[in-house]
Amino acid sequence: MKRVERLASSYVTTIVLLIIYAFGLAIATFIEKYHGTVAAKTIVYYSPLFFLLQFLLVVNFIAALLKYRLLKRKKWGFLLVHFSFVVILLGAMISHLFGEEGVLHLREGHSSNQIEVQTSKGTHYHTLPFSVELQKFTLTRYPGSSSPSSYESKVLVHVDGNTQEALIYMNNVLDVKGYRFFQASYDKDEKGTILSVNKDVAGRNVTYTGYFFLTLGLVLCLVGRNSRFRQLSRRLTEVRKTAAIALLMLFAAAFQLSARPEMSMADAVQKFPVDAAHAARFGALPMQSYSGRMMPVNTFSSEVLRKLHKSETLGKLNSDQFLLSLLSMPDMWMQVPFITLPNKELAYFYDLSEGECSYLEAFDSNGNYKLQQKLEEAYSKMPAQRNKFDKDLMKLDEQINILYQLFHHQMLNLFPKEDDPNHKWYASGDDLTAFAGQDSMFVSRVMDWYLMEVQAALKEGNWEKADEVLDMISTYQQAKNKSLDINPKKIEAELNYNKWHIFNNCKKYYLMLGGILLIFSFILLFKKSGWMGYVKWLLTIAVVFVFLVHTSGMGLRWYIAGYAPWSNSYETMVYVSWATVLGGLLFIRRSPITFALATLFGGIILFVSGMNWMNPQISPLVPVLKSPWLMFHVAVIVAAYGFFGISFLLGISNLIFSSTQYAARSKEETARSAFSVLRVPIIKELSIVNEMSLLIGLALMTVGTFLGAVWANESWGRYWGWDPKETWALITMIVYAIVIHLRLVKKWDNPWLFNLASVIAFASVLMTYFGVNYLLSGMHSYG
Repeated sequence: MKRVERLASSYVTTIVLLIIYAFGLAIATFIEKYHGTVAAKTIVYYSPLFFLLQFLLVVNFIAALLKYRLLKRKKWGFLLVHFSFVVILLGAMISHLFGEEGVLHLREGHSSNQIEVQTSKGTHYHTLPFSVELQKFTLTRYPGSSSPSSYESKVLVHVDGNTQEALIYMNNVLDVKGYRFFQASYDKDEKGTILSVNKDVAGRNVTYTGYFFLTLGLVLCLVGRNSRFRQLSRRLTEVRKTAAIALLMLFAAAFQLSARPEMSMADAVQKFPVDAAHAARFGALPMQSYSGRMMPVNTFSSEVLRKLHKSETLGKLNSDQFLLSLLSMPDMWMQVPFITLPNKELAYFYDLSEGECSYLEAFDSNGNYKLQQKLEEAYSKMPAQRNKFDKDLMKLDEQINILYQLFHHQMLNLFPKEDDPNHKWYASGDDLTAFAGQDSMFVSRVMDWYLMEVQAALKEGNWEKADEVLDMISTYQQAKNKSLDINPKKIEAELNYNKWHIFNNCKKYYLMLGGILLIFSFILLFKKSGWMGYVKWLLTIAVVFVFLVHTSGMGLRWYIAGYAPWSNSYETMVYVSWATVLGGLLFIRRSPITFALATLFGGIILFVSGMNWMNPQISPLVPVLKSPWLMFHVAVIVAAYGFFGISFLLGISNLIFSSTQYAARSKEETARSAFSVLRVPIIKELSIVNEMSLLIGLALMTVGTFLGAVWANESWGRYWGWDPKETWALITMIVYAIVIHLRLVKKWDNPWLFNLASVIAFASVLMTYFGVNYLLSGMHSYG
């Protein structure tokens, strides 16, 4: 019996159970990919063994609570956090046992009181104590686009002899007798609606109570007098009194970045550049994107050039000059090899120029499209079955299609149709049968006229006539656009945003200033010099200035897009960089090395965000993202990634530092090295900062994950659906909880193991952020 009690209350048992739990969750996400959600729930999530595992975690906590007399130690934050997870698990069990969940499908003019319920045993129907009638379903699209902006169901609820009207749309819930109705989907003919239905009053209330206790406990863990975080803060002060902070010069070499060699342009197009001033006027024209967003032509030209050439310039041409040159000299550009082609196998298979190919190379001598056969085979495969050749082939096809449309004057939607019900703008190469009279003549001919004047100006150098035709297009836009409010200030702001390259410049300065700060911090270890200290503070002020510029860039993007700038992979990477530097600023006085490393890492993250496979375009939100929960959920959870990134860097730094220490010992150099005397306090200091950063990150990750659960409950009627993204967020929480708990086992309580674990744990962050999007699938695919 004593052996069982010892095992039940052991911290080793805690860690082993958490490892099994995380591993089981990870396996389940891949089961879901290959065998479906029902299989994953049956085999793992809702299996008796999984319930037993969660029960054992609760038993372990209670046993440890009693054995170590944690109540007497008055660590209220620690106790409240662990107690809250017991409450959350209890709420989940109540939801699983007593909650009702199903789907209600209605057609306009019809009513029903039957919801369809899917279980592992098949489909059955549940009768509601009232009926719901669909009066009308409305789908609203973004102007000029097929992309949904919102959809809503106007219904009548017949309950207890009364009838009441209600409107159900994304993030707006109908609640009747504890049953909550959520807008889930709709029929293709837009005459029917699909509502998800959920009844879980008790489970939801218990779970939300657990979330409240969890948030309160995490706050106490960071600010409580007896909390681990406050203990680490006091220890950090003591360590700094006994030794100077060391700089890891080895680390700087890891971040040398090689510049991409500039591509040479064909002499023919290089000799005839479009006048920069005229190109800027062309770039300032408003246009409608494929998704319905109004933007300047400059944004479109920049996106096209990056998509085709993976750069914002082509030789000496900026994006506006490139686009105008392409439109006015299509025959020449068809022969210029500027389409980026990184796949050598693809180039060899189709006999294309390696590295960069031309448009004409995609066609054989008879004008047949070389890519067609293999392309059809690639599209016929399931996404998971496509290999690298297939994916790169599809990307090349997209590039060729963009050029084809541009050569035929499509995509450049410059011309509004007066009184169009969908507020659509057209390109001169589109089907213009919707236009009539003089409008039809103008729209169909003015682009050809304009490009003829551009061609003449390229030869003669006189741009007056081209300017005049451009003014005509602008006048037509103002006269015929009566349905969309185009804000000139937003257009101007977007032009400035494109011109200033804010995040690219912040990347350069973060990398440069972070590296110099590391060097100065290291030198100051051995030689206290007043002027060097002043230089270090000047560098710090410079970093703060760059950080403010970074912040203003995010604010500008927010103003342009109309929503918080962390809704896609590019934006969240920019935000992670911001949060990382902010995290470094919090440690600026206690640990300058941490501040320098955070600055350096912020630059690296911006470098990654600007890589070619990121797509930094500003797009309208899908309906489900039009929620205030987006701002809080994503902001908090992505900020956690910044602190985990700092811990990752500090962990690597300490591992490198420890390895040099052991190497010195093996050569019997430790006693003779003055630098080695500082190793122990340096490793201690960075380990303390590492743990503090990790604790903040774990707190933010936990709060952010459960804010997402609340959002899900308010949007879809369930706060946890085992979607791969939310499951991997939970895995990340568990992995970092394991790292935090390692110190509780005496034989595992050493800096080397802790730092190694903090490095390995970052893999879970990468899987959550990147891996789920590219290896798995789920409801978060819009991210």
